[in-house]
Amino acid sequence: MDIEKRVDLIKKPPTEEIVLEQELKKLFETVNRPRHYIGLELSGKLHLGSLILTGYKINDFLEANVECNIFLADWHTYINNKLNSNWEMIKQVSNYYSEAFRFFCPGANVVSGSTLYDSTKDYWKNFIEFSKLMTLPRTLRALTIMGRSEKDNLDFSQLLYPSMQSADIKALDLDIVHAGTDQRKIHMLVREIFPKLGWKVPVSVHHHLLPGLAKPLTLGESEPYSNESRISSKMSKSNPSAGILIHDDEPTIKDKINKAYCPVGVSLNNPVLEIIRYIVFRDAAEFQIERNSKYGGDISYTDYFELQLDYEKEKIHPIDLKTATCRYLDKIIDPIRKHFTGWDVVDKI
Repeated sequence: MDIEKRVDLIKKPPTEEIVLEQELKKLFETVNRPRHYIGLELSGKLHLGSLILTGYKINDFLEANVECNIFLADWHTYINNKLNSNWEMIKQVSNYYSEAFRFFCPGANVVSGSTLYDSTKDYWKNFIEFSKLMTLPRTLRALTIMGRSEKDNLDFSQLLYPSMQSADIKALDLDIVHAGTDQRKIHMLVREIFPKLGWKVPVSVHHHLLPGLAKPLTLGESEPYSNESRISSKMSKSNPSAGILIHDDEPTIKDKINKAYCPVGVSLNNPVLEIIRYIVFRDAAEFQIERNSKYGGDISYTDYFELQLDYEKEKIHPIDLKTATCRYLDKIIDPIRKHFTGWDVVDKI
């Protein structure tokens, strides 16, 4: 596969940003199989954004002959008070995440934080060296990567989080760091500090954040998302009613999508259209809407933007759009749902 094709795979949606594209091209010119990672806290059940959209992007990297590493950040989970900081539950959920990504992204490696720290001789030395170049104000500004801010009632361990995430990147010897756009701050911090330590600076790839199903509280219908608004409105494992979980059955999917924010003729900030664009059209070449002949009959689309335009012109009713979306989502989720039948940990999360 030539370099341009490999770069195109990395640029493929849901990618929103590469820092920097010319560095990525040079990387492919000089390294046959670059090392990639994406780091994940362990919390609630996986959903369309956390497994499926993320997994589609990981699969793009795999197709581009990149060595993909999924880092299960168990210590970060503990520090950030996820899963009640219960180590037994953290281990069980780690096994669940590992199984999910191995199933959805065959060929990717899964690495836990505990394993990395035990096996990396210089990890804590690197952690201290990086931290020496961090100020407290800069640390506080970086806390948004863990969904926190300096206004929160923080314990001291949470201030270690940004430096630990950066030391993870050094320990894994990465060429490419990958995350949702909510992790951009840490990657920019790495680009600033790693050169001062003489450490390899990885290329950063940031993918789209899939929104939750509710109307964003801070936005009007004509106001686009800022990155901060998108982060606060993203589909979240902590709010399962506002997202489609990988375990949801067909009636549950229908119930959630039917309640989703989807105003007539409005495409901006519309979570149903985002699901179609970033999930359905990654799985299917055609999106077919079935409807009564008196409302125009069935219609199909092979291009998302044609669908969006017709929706804006009110040629498609939200009910018909939602009904079709449910049908495609159930088909996408069904094999994952079946794979986890009988997993007790799913009911405990």
